[in-house]
Amino acid sequence: MSRVAVIGSCITRDLWPVDGPGPDHLLYVSRTSLPSLFAPPVAGFRPQPEPPAPLKRHQHRALVADLSKQALAVLAAYRPTHIIVDFIDERFDLLTVAGAVATRSWELEASGYLSQPAFQGARLIPRLTEACERLWRDGLEEFAAFVRATPLRDARLILHAARWAEAWIGGDGRLRPFGAEVEIYAGVPADLAGHNALLARYQDAFRGVFADADCVAARDRVADPSHRWGPSPFHYTPDYYTGVWRQLRALGV
Repeated sequence: MSRVAVIGSCITRDLWPVDGPGPDHLLYVSRTSLPSLFAPPVAGFRPQPEPPAPLKRHQHRALVADLSKQALAVLAAYRPTHIIVDFIDERFDLLTVAGAVATRSWELEASGYLSQPAFQGARLIPRLTEACERLWRDGLEEFAAFVRATPLRDARLILHAARWAEAWIGGDGRLRPFGAEVEIYAGVPADLAGHNALLARYQDAFRGVFADADCVAARDRVADPSHRWGPSPFHYTPDYYTGVWRQLRALGV
């Protein structure tokens, strides 16, 4: 029986049922970035015992894991047979504070944790900057070393090579293009072409480091405005998920 670990976003997690029990053996690491995974914990961060509104339990769990750097130990102990990586959550800017790096996700913004003294003096590192890309490539090298030094080396590594959709499907069935600027989440604009170019570089770099990794990808990427998580360039029509799922099944997932 496969034991799957996902390091990525809902585009991969949504290949399994979210409302139901889902697979018996699935570990999901999200709302993080390679630089954040391998950085020291945010010193002085104190998570609340219960999720602060409006976060749900799984959102809070992912946020605390990113700030406290819990994911790597959990991942190694899980001993997955397959690791699926996608880089859609690498859309968020990063924060650096006192030598730590954290993902500036919607969950972090909504949690209220940024008002804690632990984040005093935090500096923003915008995603589409050379500084962020250097940090990411350093994180990729650390990830490669971590895989080779742990039981993860025995897992089948799969890259889910995704891009943001450039069009969405209207109620009349016609494709309509997104504008050059879209939103990562409400109030946070993003350059669609810039992020797709970034994803292409990330994926090429990943293949350069992990030459033996398998790759799955969808030929057509169309956004679904009625998607369960809301309209977004990375919330696709059902055909997207069906096509990728078939490729994963052929790889033993």
